[in-house]
Amino acid sequence: MGLPAILVNNAAHSFRDGYMNLDAKTLDDHYAVNMRATFLLSVEFARRFRQTPIPAGRIINLTSGQALGPMPGELAYAATKGAISAFTLSLSVELAPLGITVNAVNPGPTDTGWMNEVIKKEILPKFPFGRIGMPEDAARLVAFLASEEAEWITGQVLNSEGGFLRG
Repeated sequence: MGLPAILVNNAAHSFRDGYMNLDAKTLDDHYAVNMRATFLLSVEFARRFRQTPIPAGRIINLTSGQALGPMPGELAYAATKGAISAFTLSLSVELAPLGITVNAVNPGPTDTGWMNEVIKKEILPKFPFGRIGMPEDAARLVAFLASEEAEWITGQVLNSEGGFLRG
């Protein structure tokens, strides 16, 4: 069967904090899920390629839109997801000689079951398409990045958020 050729890191821990509530435990909880797990899984995946080269490997990290605007009240989340973008860029250069592309996808606000009706009503007007993002919207981009057609794309953070208007 062989080794997996595609790794999708899609884990997120999010807890509203803000500067008045930010503490070491909140940072550590966000770090463990959003950064530590993604980083360690990615490097272990790549190390296996050095032992048994596979023609093309893909690492796809899920991040957030923190580079597109502020995320008040989510300092730990924004910081740890922002670190994934920086990690993606740096790791992509190291792994290119192994034939591994490394990219990140920002799905924007996506209705994966966490949104209540109040949140939906508040953010719906911020979507020019008139609907909130669904999991399949980002999944199509992830599938493309995992495909052979994306072999020349690496070190990118791609936004798949339907033109979401911040502010």
